[in-house]
Amino acid sequence: MSNEIVIDNSVSGHKWKLRDYDERQVKAIMQRFGLSEIVARLLSARGVEVEAAEGFLNPSLKNLLPDPLHYLDMEAAADRLARAVIDGEKIAVFGDYDVDGATSSSLLKRFFTALGAEAIVHIPDRIEEGYGPNRPAIQKLWDRGAKILITVDCGTVSYEPLAAAKEIGFDTIVVDHHMGGETLPESFAVINPNRMDETTTHKYMAAVGVSFMLAVAVSTRLRELGYFKTNKEPNLLNLLDLVALGTICDVMPLIGVNRAFVAQGLKIMAGRRNVGLAALADIANLSEAPGVFHLGFLLGPRINAGGRVGEAGLGVKLLTTNSPTEAREIAETLNKLNEERRALEFQVEEEATKIVEEEGVDVPLIMPIGYGWHQGVVGIVASRLKERYHRPTAVVTINDGIAKASGRSITGVDLGAAVASARDLGLTLTGGGHAMAAGFTAEEAKLPELKKFFYERLQEQVEQNSGKVLNIDAVISVNAVNARLAESLEKAGPYGTGNSEPRFMLKDARLVNCTEIGNGHLKCIFDDATSGKFKVYAMAFRAMEKPLGQFLLSSVMKEMSVAIRMRLSSWQGRERVDVQIDDVAA
Repeated sequence: MSNEIVIDNSVSGHKWKLRDYDERQVKAIMQRFGLSEIVARLLSARGVEVEAAEGFLNPSLKNLLPDPLHYLDMEAAADRLARAVIDGEKIAVFGDYDVDGATSSSLLKRFFTALGAEAIVHIPDRIEEGYGPNRPAIQKLWDRGAKILITVDCGTVSYEPLAAAKEIGFDTIVVDHHMGGETLPESFAVINPNRMDETTTHKYMAAVGVSFMLAVAVSTRLRELGYFKTNKEPNLLNLLDLVALGTICDVMPLIGVNRAFVAQGLKIMAGRRNVGLAALADIANLSEAPGVFHLGFLLGPRINAGGRVGEAGLGVKLLTTNSPTEAREIAETLNKLNEERRALEFQVEEEATKIVEEEGVDVPLIMPIGYGWHQGVVGIVASRLKERYHRPTAVVTINDGIAKASGRSITGVDLGAAVASARDLGLTLTGGGHAMAAGFTAEEAKLPELKKFFYERLQEQVEQNSGKVLNIDAVISVNAVNARLAESLEKAGPYGTGNSEPRFMLKDARLVNCTEIGNGHLKCIFDDATSGKFKVYAMAFRAMEKPLGQFLLSSVMKEMSVAIRMRLSSWQGRERVDVQIDDVAA
């Protein structure tokens, strides 16, 4: 079936387009797997062919996990770490302050502790130390007796700090996934699916996924060396809750082995084995089995809060403690810090939005610049602005003549590669990232030249990918929104980047009530415009000040089309369908 525009211009300025799917493929998937037509259409529209449908619907590590040793330097790193475990050498882990860094660091600490080795972790302070390894911190780790340094979610372009680490005496192993430069840092090994000379097709993992691969390789090497004849072998599957959390929060595509990481990790998390995650779930009032939504919007932001506005290492402390009492205390602290983060975020977003509106949004890169904005929230604000304007966005804060930026991109526009090129040209002091998220540090005086470079570099990619199109999976009536449909949709999950959450066009819907709740959210009730039956309760988040919100508030008892997403949840033991409004059209 060919793409069809069902709405030419919505309230938010989008075209709504029905996703393309192959009718013969849909029928074949329905017959072979006993799926409903809607679920079969979801698979076809996402490019899942009949032969690959089984693996997509039931992602397993057994079938999807690649051989860790196919990555460059993995074999050498695994052997070095295995011998360190046997010889009792202390291992230092240097992580990043975001969720991917916290989960990567926690995974390795838990792994080495389970092996009987001593591992110490350092997470740098975002303000005082900045991103990536630094010599003073490395020296302190050496002074504490560590002989091996593992950098996780950082290190690929940390040339001077890792040269210093080598000079101090460390064998350094880089475990990263950010874009690399033409040269590698001085280190014992660099395990990075995105280093320039790497030929792997498995380039889409978060750093926590690469860390898990390293753990698999080290375990295999220890088994070969006979270590587990006298020592208990850890169950690596129990670490998958951390892998799932880091993968989702770093917005990695849910394809290939990432699907297995998340699907299996959610099952482990539901078992509440990690007391820190269990405490955080309780403090966030998560009373149902965790899903992708909960990881991305409830747990992840709270772990991030420590690195953004509080103590950078709190996330790792939470994820590695075995004490329920300590876990509860840390979770409460992170929850309070998350509230502080929200207040800071609101202020910066308001100021940045004003700048963007004054400067205009028809540019390859939206780049609001402010003085003294808190570094811990510029990435979140960049994400908000990117979603609002559907343009790559980098939010820049300046302090004492130094500009620090965090950016988010749209599908099809590789922001990480652009930042890496700017760094190689000397336009930034530091910089790196991946396609969807990147950051840099630059001299304030360089910003005009840097903006010009980004405009020229990203212009063509943005022109090809910035059309305001909302993809619709199916057109349904109000009475079709029910638990049975929501439950069937779970068969094609988990959803996220690379496997987008299904979106439906609700036709012939009448808005019978619209009420503001919370911080700018709208709670709406729709019924069938023809019969007045089959009510649907839906939320429009952060919509109050947007055209969407203004339209809804002024359109009670009017008929409209509604673009929605839905998921099955539970409340006090009862199932319910949560519906989110993405857009509306008169």
